[in-house]
Amino acid sequence: MVFEDRMEELFAVDIFSGAGGLSLGAEMAGIKVQVAIEKNKSSALTFKKNHPNSMVLIEDIRNIDPMEVAPKEPFILFGGPPCQGFSSSNTKSRNLDNPNNYLFHEFVRFVRNLKPKWFLFENVEGITSFDKGNTVKQIKTLFQELGYMTSEKILCASDYGVPQNRNRFIMVGNLMGIDFIFPEPHKQKITVEQAFEDLPLLNNGDLIDKLPYGKTISKENEYARLMRSGLVHCCQNLVSKNKDYVIERYRYIKPGQNWKAIPEELMKNYKDRNKCHSGIYRRLDPNKPSVVISNYRKNMLIHPYQDRGLSVREAARLQSFPDNFYFEGSLVEIQQQIGNAVPPLLAMQIFMKIILS
Repeated sequence: MVFEDRMEELFAVDIFSGAGGLSLGAEMAGIKVQVAIEKNKSSALTFKKNHPNSMVLIEDIRNIDPMEVAPKEPFILFGGPPCQGFSSSNTKSRNLDNPNNYLFHEFVRFVRNLKPKWFLFENVEGITSFDKGNTVKQIKTLFQELGYMTSEKILCASDYGVPQNRNRFIMVGNLMGIDFIFPEPHKQKITVEQAFEDLPLLNNGDLIDKLPYGKTISKENEYARLMRSGLVHCCQNLVSKNKDYVIERYRYIKPGQNWKAIPEELMKNYKDRNKCHSGIYRRLDPNKPSVVISNYRKNMLIHPYQDRGLSVREAARLQSFPDNFYFEGSLVEIQQQIGNAVPPLLAMQIFMKIILS
């Protein structure tokens, strides 16, 4: 999984690092992450657990002087400022008054001070339409004023070997005047069935750290083999416990269906069923990539065959985190970390293309 065809050691700084999806992708591509900055404690502890050679700062980035903590002129700086304010699913605070919408200025500040050869700025697809597109224009202008040539694109994770239809906005910039071309999409899609094939069967509310894997991985399933990485036991088989009436609702939903398949008499606690978000109570279709894994507990995403929510390991597989990646924190914190992450396999292919550019 590691790209090794390089002549020099390449060092990186990861800001707004979260659990470390971008950094894992960078390390798969052969880049060493020297410094990571993350305000959320549980996410930072997850990062440290899985990147023991990186210095991890648990601090608000606004309080950090980049020149005191990071190597001068790193090969690349990357990160995704908090994106709730830009998300199209956020109807409460998707406006110009949300302070999170301006944290990209901290990203620009780090680029200005450290002058990396490359940067990678990641965010939700909704940033492209926010403030009628002016936010992205402003970000591009700020980087261009610093001497960076930029390229940006919406990438779908399922086009890059990730079993999930997850769109992310990626902007890549460099100081060398290189017209960066994003990697080509894969022709073959990875399905939920392929992602889950060897994972153990579980029940609603199971909290079992280690279990033997389930059935043998089929010969053609390279994805599950890559994620398993030769392990004997599957860890973090943790499933939120849903109430009995929720499980009863699940029984009416077939693969690919959502809450609309639930009989009306079982949804009486909803004042207006027509206002339900299309993403809730959705049972994953085993024959397709997953829908977006964001807050999968709150959205009550359903296992394709069993009447329960997704386990931590199942959700991690849908994000392309290998099974030896261990998450720290409470179950709710872990679920949020996974939902917020950049799929490492998607990140790896972007970083490989950057190295070759």
